[in-house]
Formats: sequence, C-alpha cells, structure tokens
Amino acid sequence: MQMNAAYNHSAFLAALRNAERRAAASYFDQHVLDDGEQGYVAIDEGDYSTLPDTLIERIVHTAPGRLVDEI
Repeated sequence: MQMNAAYNHSAFLAALRNAERRAAASYFDQHVLDDGEQGYVAIDEGDYSTLPDTLIERIVHTAPGRLVDEI
C-alpha cells in the first residue's frame, strides 16, 4: 500500500469496505484510489472504458469483480 502524507486510516478502511462490497455484486474490478485531499475513494472500473494513467497511478488496492456471466 502506498502511503501519502495525509494518510487517513479510517478513510482507507471505508473505501476498502465500499470496494469489497461493490465487487461482490459486479462484473468489474473495484479500485481504491489515493485521493490526495479526502484520503481514499473507491471507483468502479466499469465506469471507464479504459482507466486513464492518472487514475491507474493512484490505485492502492483492487477488489476483483466477482460476478461471472459464463456458465
């Protein structure tokens, strides 16, 4: 995990829980990003066609999407 100068453990845990919860019901990976100002945020990879480098550089954790459409 990358640490920033304004590391906020509570914000990280909240974003991590959010990403894990959303990943359980998603086809897409959920990423926790270092926000720099607020601490951490969770984003859904499905909201972006391809993640821009500016977001990829800020990823500190990825929760893989757990839904599979192949049976």
